[in-house]
Amino acid sequence: MKKLINDPAHYVDEMLDGLCAAHPSLMRDGPAGRVIRRTEGARAGKVGIVTGGGSGHLPLFTGYVGPGLVDACSIGNVFEGPTVDSCMAAIKAADGGRGVLRLYGNYGGDRMNFDMAGEFLEEEGLELSTVLGTDDIASAAPAERSKRRGVAGIVYAYKIAGARADEGASLAEVTAAAAKAVERTRTIGCALSSCQIPGAAEPSFRIAPSEMEMGIGIHGEPGIWRDTLKPADAVADEMVDRLLAERPEGSGNRVSVLVNSLGATPLEELFILYRRIAERLDKAGLAVVQPLVGPYVTSMEMTGVSLSLCFLDDELERLLAAPASCPFWKVG
Repeated sequence: MKKLINDPAHYVDEMLDGLCAAHPSLMRDGPAGRVIRRTEGARAGKVGIVTGGGSGHLPLFTGYVGPGLVDACSIGNVFEGPTVDSCMAAIKAADGGRGVLRLYGNYGGDRMNFDMAGEFLEEEGLELSTVLGTDDIASAAPAERSKRRGVAGIVYAYKIAGARADEGASLAEVTAAAAKAVERTRTIGCALSSCQIPGAAEPSFRIAPSEMEMGIGIHGEPGIWRDTLKPADAVADEMVDRLLAERPEGSGNRVSVLVNSLGATPLEELFILYRRIAERLDKAGLAVVQPLVGPYVTSMEMTGVSLSLCFLDDELERLLAAPASCPFWKVG
């Protein structure tokens, strides 16, 4: 695969330099500059929100640092979790004096390093909490939801937790809002082609030109089936059916929809899918609120999409509509 890069070893740092140069509201901080935080610093008296993970998923994670969203982010190499030191620096950068919520995807390396960072900082007196994104329904059965991966649906948790923190809520209240957003969000993805990590000799995995894979993870984790490429409407139908089969108990009739490009799928194809998805949700008696269509969580140049449904209640709908701004998403 062809890539517009210099030395693969400098891929992440040059990307972060460019991100901050293009968006002066962001700056690099921490060990080796692997923390992205708001240039104006943490807001005193507000609960901080920190996230992190491997590079290769822009706008996730660094792209969601901004008012009404995330305060700081620790970033690792491509598809590699951030270091403990970087996690500690990001948590400190997000601290406005009322505690910090750690909000990130359910991946082993991220969990281990954020947990260790938290243990060190709690010994220094910092109040912390943790919520893990676990929205990928293809990665574990409903009875084992806590084992599921966090994918594009974590964007809803960023938005809802960020809005609650901006209201002046306590750490416990912000944590509860984030946990509710995770509990009410479901995602499934499918891939048509792979990506290739800079410097790697081969793609992360291979899919034949005539095939697709349903349920694949954002690092190429195996899905639930691989078969001949299907028409867009058939793909949309299956994704909707699978997500509605896991509709949260007691959920109402309002839902937010995120149709996300995994990197190389163009907006035109996302809207073809959204057209069918909106029709299907309407027939299911669901009113769509604030639809999101575009690249929100990518996997480098992987071709494919993910569909997330966030089943709203009055609190989640209010927080989703609250003002927020980051380089890749503006609300209000």
